[in-house]
Amino acid sequence: MEFALILFLAVLVFIIKSVKVVPQQHAFIIERLGRYHATLTPGLNIIIPFVDRLAYRHSLKEIPLDVPSQICITRDNTQLKVDGILYFQITDPQRASYGTSDYIIAITQLAQTTLRSVIGKMELDKTFEERDEINQTVVAALDEAAINWGVKVLRYEIKDLVPPQDILHAMQAQITAEREKRARIAQSEGLKMEQINLATGAREAAIQKSQGEMQATINNSEGSRQAAINKAQGEAEALRLVADATADAIARVAGAVKQDGGLEAVNLKVAEQYVAAFGQLAKEGNTILLPANAADVSSLVATAMSIVKQGKA
Repeated sequence: MEFALILFLAVLVFIIKSVKVVPQQHAFIIERLGRYHATLTPGLNIIIPFVDRLAYRHSLKEIPLDVPSQICITRDNTQLKVDGILYFQITDPQRASYGTSDYIIAITQLAQTTLRSVIGKMELDKTFEERDEINQTVVAALDEAAINWGVKVLRYEIKDLVPPQDILHAMQAQITAEREKRARIAQSEGLKMEQINLATGAREAAIQKSQGEMQATINNSEGSRQAAINKAQGEAEALRLVADATADAIARVAGAVKQDGGLEAVNLKVAEQYVAAFGQLAKEGNTILLPANAADVSSLVATAMSIVKQGKA
């Protein structure tokens, strides 16, 4: 009975030892009698107890690795304290087990030496501007070497670049001076634009004013010309009406002279006007100019009538 119990326990232990369950995204390395035998994949696997040995366990997930900070010297002999983080993944569990004694230490040391080499080729200002280039160079160097270790380096990121305090203060002063310079340039550009706008506005206003004055002068001259034309036309019309009236009066007088008794009426009118004019001379001045035959009114009337008759003829 005891033997059977011992045998049962031995069989149970053998079964337990022969069954290996590998989690997802993991790989187990099995050695048989001290030599590599197989890589167990995720799921249920059977091994031979006491003959096969689980030598290594590897995670196939992406692993972040913090690279310790170090002092690097730039091309212009400036010290920089640099640290970063590395992301890698095991792609070949067998090589990761036997390619190096410790692939994590190997990757860390290679990342540090590669970073020092890359930064040593750059000046201080370039190290801040070319972070992407530094990261890509480190990844390329690590990826080439890590093939024999069964590791794939995915990316490298610099976390901090810390220069010495005196360099940091100088950089801060340079940045402050550059910003003040930009502020002064922006202010001067604003003043320049303001002056340009004011000058442009004054010029446009002067142009508008001169155009308005010119238009007003044109309108005034046009109005004066039209007024002069209208005045001349009015005076011409008035002269024409006077001439028409005079001509009509003369025509009427001529017609009246031709009628019966017209000549006698003219004689009477001339005599009346002569007498009236002769009487007016004594009223307007002390000096009187008389014709030689002033007493002979009939001869004067006869002279006037002869003129009328000539005009009638």
